[in-house]
Amino acid sequence: MSLARATVIARANLVRLVRDRLGLFFICVLPLIIVTVIGLQFGGGFQPRVGLFAPDGGPMAGELGESLGRDWQVERYEDSATMAADVESGRLAFAVSLPSGYTERVRQGETVEVGFASAAGDAAIARRSVVAGAIADQASLARAALFAASEAKTSVGVTLPLAESMSDGVDPVRVNVATLGGSIFPASLTGFALGAQGQLVLFIFLTSLTGSAQLILSRTLGVSRRMLSTSTPMPAILLGEALGRFGVALFQAVIIVAATALVFGVTWGDPAGIAALVLSFSAVCAAIAMLIGATSTNAEQAGSIGVFAGLGIAALGGAMIPPEIFPPIMDTISWLTPHRWAIDGFRALLDGGTLITILPQVGILVVAAVMLLALATWRLRLSLTS
Repeated sequence: MSLARATVIARANLVRLVRDRLGLFFICVLPLIIVTVIGLQFGGGFQPRVGLFAPDGGPMAGELGESLGRDWQVERYEDSATMAADVESGRLAFAVSLPSGYTERVRQGETVEVGFASAAGDAAIARRSVVAGAIADQASLARAALFAASEAKTSVGVTLPLAESMSDGVDPVRVNVATLGGSIFPASLTGFALGAQGQLVLFIFLTSLTGSAQLILSRTLGVSRRMLSTSTPMPAILLGEALGRFGVALFQAVIIVAATALVFGVTWGDPAGIAALVLSFSAVCAAIAMLIGATSTNAEQAGSIGVFAGLGIAALGGAMIPPEIFPPIMDTISWLTPHRWAIDGFRALLDGGTLITILPQVGILVVAAVMLLALATWRLRLSLTS
């Protein structure tokens, strides 16, 4: 009977959540928007568009487009004015304009003027260097032929075919690039996965803490005391409020995990390990929310504490900035937060771990949840009976 009544109290908390449209936006929509932004910024597979205007540019114009296409999405334009307008509007990252007869003029050793347009900023300098390097590679044979023609006192038309025929037999210069050390991030940690893990722990914690105001309202409006005046026992009320907080956190976790997997293709890892981490972290969030709700005197105070504590602890725990780049002292402090243990578990699962691998992280979260929940229920019982 007590469990059934506790379930009814928990269900009332979830129904209240679903009916709050603004709350649903922060729970379901906002985390996915931030995941999208982070994913596009840090390796979500997005390629900026660049424009190429090459009227009668010949085969070398096509080669230049292929060269730029390795890093950018190249769009060919028939009108240079339209291309310039797209650069100005931000649709294109930059644009390259080739003159008519580009291939023949380069092969004859003529001085060719190539137009480059980009928005102002440091990125424009780097992009211009890439374009200049690609054009210089194309002109290398022409420069060699021009040098040979000047030395032999003949025309470029004579030396260019010789340079082209000899280039196939010349051993290219090979540059060996070695990366020292290992990456601080797992190879499978793409931009979307990085954002999804951080936003999962950030928003579960933040929503749970700000939602503690609902527990304050139940106390100040006398709802909890009226339940005590009925046949509902104290353990059922305490369990119901705890399950309500836990249900809200778990609901949001399922939404974020499922949506990021379906929409962005995020691979979370071993399902059993993910379930264990989500359940244990949700329990910690529910316990902290219960503690804030039991100790705060009004809903405004609980809401303020929830926002500042939620954001501050999340930042310390690595939910906003990857903990892999923390300095040593910050790295040590981060282990005092539940976020760091949860993120460490997610990283291990993404790197091929299983439930057995993350048992230490899950164990720490479970112990923290039990201790905090015991303190919260004691404090809530005291506030309801005093």
